[in-house]
Amino acid sequence: MLRHHVVAAALCAAALPAAAADYTVPFPAHKVIGNIYFVGTRDQAVYLIATPAGNILVNSGPQDTVPLTKKSIADLGLKYADIKLLLISHAHFDHDAGSAAIIKDTGAKYDVMDADVPVVESGGKADPAYGGQGGVHDYPAVKVDRVLHDGDTVSLGGVTLTAHKTAGHTPGCTTWTLPVTDNGKTLNVVIVGSPNVNPGYVLVGNKKYPGIAQDYEKTFQVLTALKADVFLGAHGDYYGMGAKYAKLKAGGANPFIDPAGYKAYVANRKQAFETELAKQKGVAKP
Repeated sequence: MLRHHVVAAALCAAALPAAAADYTVPFPAHKVIGNIYFVGTRDQAVYLIATPAGNILVNSGPQDTVPLTKKSIADLGLKYADIKLLLISHAHFDHDAGSAAIIKDTGAKYDVMDADVPVVESGGKADPAYGGQGGVHDYPAVKVDRVLHDGDTVSLGGVTLTAHKTAGHTPGCTTWTLPVTDNGKTLNVVIVGSPNVNPGYVLVGNKKYPGIAQDYEKTFQVLTALKADVFLGAHGDYYGMGAKYAKLKAGGANPFIDPAGYKAYVANRKQAFETELAKQKGVAKP
């Protein structure tokens, strides 16, 4: 997210899905911190985590952005073929539709949170919000190699990530955390899955996802409790990537170290959820 007067406007803007066109607009690949690199597009966050035993990719993006991801990895002097493990933030096309192509290309293992597995393995058709709509919401189905559960860890080459189930946005939405060393100091990285209530989401009386409101409430408990030194997310606008990248290029302190920005983002999204829930319940929120 962005800062003060700019904070309020930017926080509200980041609640909205990015224009689909932004998903395919290239953005410079860059080192975020330690062994974490951004290899996504202007508003589609894909992260590569480098390890001595191969690399971890968090999010595959839409199908048509896979070539951009390959180019970004090459621009960093890294190898696309070295991807050994693929993870996602949640099972929506803009985060997982490219998975089939990446797995075919690299042979990467695919680890997905339990409640999102049916969506991934049906190519989006089992999605309680968008299943059956066709178009971009349908994509190549992929068999999951490992079904994750809340609190599970995944490890490769001495790097360990923890999967936190932060459901609501999707039933298996996942926030990833991992430690990183920067200038001799250990920092906690948080890659937020998504706490957003998309337009059209039904929070009350949802027959396809009866526990959606309760899942959101638990998610905000989890996100509030996490210690975030480095704030990242499934979309760049969650954490004000564009402005922070400009600061990174200018030199000085690493702008992605932003615990205050993380807290402000979570508080803003929690308020937005509570306001929408009250609206759907027909109750005025104080």
